[in-house]
Amino acid sequence: MTVEERRARVGRRHLLAPSARIDDVVSIADAMVALHATDPSTVFLSAAARMATPSVERLERALYDDRLLVRTLCMRRTMFVLPVPMVPVVQAACTDALVPGQRRRTLAMLEQNGVPDPDAHLRALELATLATIDEQGQATGAELSKLVPDLRQQLLVGVGTKWEGTIGLTTRVLFLLSTEQKIVRGRPKGGWTSSQYRWSPMSSWLPETVTPPTADEARVELSRRWLQAFGPATVADLKWWSGLTLGQVRKALGALDVEEVDLDGTAGIVLADDVDPTAAPEPWVALLPSLDPTTMGWHQRSWYLGEHGKALFDTNGNAGPTVWSDGRIVGGWAQRKTGEVVFRLLDDVGVAVTAAVGAEAARLTAWLGDVRVKPRFPTPLQRELSA
Repeated sequence: MTVEERRARVGRRHLLAPSARIDDVVSIADAMVALHATDPSTVFLSAAARMATPSVERLERALYDDRLLVRTLCMRRTMFVLPVPMVPVVQAACTDALVPGQRRRTLAMLEQNGVPDPDAHLRALELATLATIDEQGQATGAELSKLVPDLRQQLLVGVGTKWEGTIGLTTRVLFLLSTEQKIVRGRPKGGWTSSQYRWSPMSSWLPETVTPPTADEARVELSRRWLQAFGPATVADLKWWSGLTLGQVRKALGALDVEEVDLDGTAGIVLADDVDPTAAPEPWVALLPSLDPTTMGWHQRSWYLGEHGKALFDTNGNAGPTVWSDGRIVGGWAQRKTGEVVFRLLDDVGVAVTAAVGAEAARLTAWLGDVRVKPRFPTPLQRELSA
């Protein structure tokens, strides 16, 4: 399968070509499997880039009123927003495996801070926190720490190292409860760029009658969904994106009907019923935010990133805001303090594409209005442009 085929699929399947854009935000998240949510603004900017008529209100309604989407920790221990039916899948495939280690880590912190019988203390605190959230319906961490006094304890961590500091017990308890899918991050205080979430019972999003899949079943389904959105790709791409082990990935793929394909000299895979050519969409450009699911969709990125990684990614592999043209990254963008969205092209794309990018930057400037977006993980080009 050629690079041109892969780029055509990005335009159509990732809803970035104008003719592919839609306003159904649940379908947008579903098309991408999930939307990155480590940076709260990414969810809204990623959805807006794929909407015919960008709307913050439409996404907020799906997230917090209709509760068709949910924000949860899953692949690569990273926060994502995904359709509610996918929650049991990612929980069984990825998140359940995180729980024992995170619980041991919290218990070790309590023990190091002199808390007697850390296990009993933690479980009692979890029950009290859950009961309070159930009673309140929703509450922020700060509000919960006032209602559950033991949450106020500060834990000393990293003693004797350069990372020595304190962490609030509220943070650890809420993290554990959310990782176990007992509570969920709801509407934040403030605007859509805020990360001060109100917590609600997961049962208010996900019916308790849902029967979760086994871990193996969930990994097969997650792999299938990812290949639908991002295939063809390499096994290494799926391993990186999912955060699963190589053995888990190979076992999941063994249960799927896949075909091996040549990806410009690299061995790749694709679902066996997904080998037909994709018609290239009309020419398109897009300004995607930091950590956008398309930019972060593959581990091997040369076919769409070229030589621009050092300018557009930070040293930990987090993508900054990118400019796309017809399935490849051609530059980066940033928002200045004035609100203006500015960009720099790193490839010679010609007058017509440059003009189209300028029009897209103006459209994004107008849509953002008074909102200021500052990526959580700044990159070299983003820093330079925003100055």
